Amino acid sequence: MSVNAQVTYSNRHLAPGNSDLIVLQGICHDYRMAGASHRVLHNVSLAIVRGRSYALTGASGSGKSTLLNILGLLDCPSAGRFQLDGLDVQAFTPAQRADLRNRCIGFVFQSFNLLPQLNALDNVALPLLYRGISRTQARLSAGRQLQRVGLGERMLNRPADLSGGQRQRVAIARALVGEPALILADEPTGNLDSGTAADIMDLLLTLNRDDGVTLVMVTHDTCLARRLDHCLHVQDGHILLRDARHA
Repeated sequence: MSVNAQVTYSNRHLAPGNSDLIVLQGICHDYRMAGASHRVLHNVSLAIVRGRSYALTGASGSGKSTLLNILGLLDCPSAGRFQLDGLDVQAFTPAQRADLRNRCIGFVFQSFNLLPQLNALDNVALPLLYRGISRTQARLSAGRQLQRVGLGERMLNRPADLSGGQRQRVAIARALVGEPALILADEPTGNLDSGTAADIMDLLLTLNRDDGVTLVMVTHDTCLARRLDHCLHVQDGHILLRDARHA
């Protein structure tokens, strides 16, 4: 694919015959600090199967945030090959990567990352507006997702008027509105009480099961990690694939 070609990714049904949504081969990542180069990921190779769920675990500084940023097309590896749904994203321009990210990946963050000046409906509609979809159509799609996550009566509320659990539901609706193949969740329950955290986890797993959306979730909670299909444990920049039940 020419690096000048337009990305034509059509949501999660682009390559249904290929069971691997993501393939990483020999991924390394370096960063510079005080004039010296430091390697944070070492020769990472793994396949993430579409429709499965993965816990991404590891101590602070182990490299899991770097790996999540690479999976989310927010950062580029220093070496290695990265295929997303059969596309070699290493050859993409920054604009193509941004377009693919918008169409293929939904993000859910611990801190919600909602725009305080927008109500829930417009926060959820935002990714579609970036695609050039009309505001009317984007808001219709956003409304359907908010209904789906149980916030049909709170669409016009701003984030400050919502509880933490409600704000995270808005963030999940925003992640889903573009019908992504992949949801990347970075400690999505970290700022929630245990009861609300369990509800959010139930919602994410229901979406994974019913929609076939691949889920990769960073968590330090071993109980939550055990609810997912697989555990990718990052240790000193290396990946250890574990049975999630023994995370």
